[in-house]
Amino acid sequence: MSDFVPGIDLSRAFYGEVVAPLVSGVEHSAALVGPGSEVLAFDTARSTDHDWGPRVLVFVAPERVAEVEAKVVAGLPERFRGLPTVFEYRERTRPGVTVTDLGSWLVGELGFDPRAGVSLLDWLSAPWQRLAEVTRGEVFHDGLPGAGLESARAAVRWYPDDVWRYVLACQWRRIAQEEPFPGRCAEVGDELGSAVVGARLAREVMRLALLLRRRYPPYGKWLGSALARLPGAAELREALMAAVAARSWREREAGLSAAYARLAALQNRMGLAARLDEEVRGFHDRPFRVIGGDRFAEALMAAVRDPVVQGLPLVGCVDQSSDSTDLLVVPARARAMTAAVLGLEKSTL
Repeated sequence: MSDFVPGIDLSRAFYGEVVAPLVSGVEHSAALVGPGSEVLAFDTARSTDHDWGPRVLVFVAPERVAEVEAKVVAGLPERFRGLPTVFEYRERTRPGVTVTDLGSWLVGELGFDPRAGVSLLDWLSAPWQRLAEVTRGEVFHDGLPGAGLESARAAVRWYPDDVWRYVLACQWRRIAQEEPFPGRCAEVGDELGSAVVGARLAREVMRLALLLRRRYPPYGKWLGSALARLPGAAELREALMAAVAARSWREREAGLSAAYARLAALQNRMGLAARLDEEVRGFHDRPFRVIGGDRFAEALMAAVRDPVVQGLPLVGCVDQSSDSTDLLVVPARARAMTAAVLGLEKSTL
């Protein structure tokens, strides 16, 4: 366990020492991107028990994929730094080097090739996890002619400002929909229900914090780890941990209220919308404290200039519409659902 080497470091060395000589003279790009905890730098020694090893994606012209793949597979050593170069990855035993063409890989990951431009439907149907997998990791070499891997990554590095405001508004809306419920559940004796809603709200706050800081929220396993790496997030994490661990709805409400106020202040500092009061307040005449998430959603939408974005329902991107893994991992499903839910024209499909 103490000899663990992060996968990104292992793959960088694997490319430089083994793969690069095998593809010498071939125009290509090479990287560690796509699925895998090592791409987001969340891997640990535990990660090595499956889908982990010396891995590199090599992108070449479509007509050269078969030729280059055969050459690489034939030239791979059996082991690299004590690890097998052929291992089980995603239920298939295969070499750690994947040779493919960039366009096909991008469409398979995102549902579109961002080098051809990114439409509104593209932005809103691409899951956060997939966007993170394309834009994180590391490019070891980018030698494809024309717009290559780095160009594709740059195109989806972060949302355009109006789309960003829209996604943030929808995230505040998700908070607004349930923020008085922890107190209301407990009021009728449902402490379990209060705790469940409180935890749901904590998740939405975590996602909002990452989105405000221009980070694509990863899927559930790494959400807390991603928040922990945000600069200045210690107090926010303490508030959320207090909310999740609370044994009473008043304590739960206090933790959530502190978290809401911190994010309201962050949004104000960033100048994304009109400045609003950052304090929690009563929920109408009921004894519950809320931030009034709809206030922040409305302010953000008022700052949107694109009329198409302005006209969208406050439902949001695919991650805000569904958390079904079976939907999010299939780009065609994610794209079809997003288009239907948001009423986007078929011409943007």
